[in-house]
Amino acid sequence: MSLKQLAIIGPTASGKSDLGIKIAKEIDAYILSIDSLSIYKEIDIVAAKPSKEELLKVRHYGIDEIWPDEHFSVDIFISLYRDVVAACKKDGKNLIIVGGTSFYLKSLLDGLSPLPKITKKTETKVQERLKNLTTAYEELAQKDSSYMQKIAQNDRYRIEKALLIYEASGITPTEWFKNNPAKPIITDLPIFNIDVEREILRQRIKERTHKMYEMGLIDEVCYLEQKYTRAPNSMKAIGIVEVLDFLDGKVEKDEMLELITTHTAQLAKRQQTFNRSQFKDITHAKLEDLEAIILKSI
Repeated sequence: MSLKQLAIIGPTASGKSDLGIKIAKEIDAYILSIDSLSIYKEIDIVAAKPSKEELLKVRHYGIDEIWPDEHFSVDIFISLYRDVVAACKKDGKNLIIVGGTSFYLKSLLDGLSPLPKITKKTETKVQERLKNLTTAYEELAQKDSSYMQKIAQNDRYRIEKALLIYEASGITPTEWFKNNPAKPIITDLPIFNIDVEREILRQRIKERTHKMYEMGLIDEVCYLEQKYTRAPNSMKAIGIVEVLDFLDGKVEKDEMLELITTHTAQLAKRQQTFNRSQFKDITHAKLEDLEAIILKSI
């Protein structure tokens, strides 16, 4: 059988996970989650992951893939997507991409530029230069200021990538990407976006925040801080930062919950704007109508 693929996107707390599982059972599909927090093991309550029971109903990828102190990026995500497609083809399954981090979905449609061939010698040279991250950044900024101004001076992963491109190709990252444009990974993908009124969404976010608290949000963040410290990027997520402020005595419990709700609602607004502006062929509909629309279209 030929592999059918579709994507279900929408703001946080809009009902994507439940809808994805329903459709997956209808069309015999695996699910690839595109959620920036669900990718991490042990970040469960904060990420509002599907329950263990729900995960047993349909095979999920993109959930519990890496540890909170490991780096995750678009190129790692695209590699994961290719592995999932291979698994679907091997098992005779279809694929549904579900989640709120639509930036990853856009990366599949836009593609990534190929990297130059990197030898062991180049890798060793780059690792040596990375021992002084500040100097490495400044040297790259002198050679390619337009590219490096998009990168933070402490972003080791992206500085390393820029160095590898420069050392392996002999040209700046800007020149490399100009000469090696990205090619789409997917060319034909039906995308369905859940439309939710802002007030309804905020109420759902508020209810979910209080449920997270009752499930043990504070204990989870305490455990994560003790095990991983506050340094990893994952520890700067909404829901974690506010709890850390509460633990530091900067806010009271009720204020913490209100801040999580407010910051999550602001994120949802950004997600809605992104979904409406970044995709050309996309179907927008209310949650209660989407199941029938999706099943009819495929």
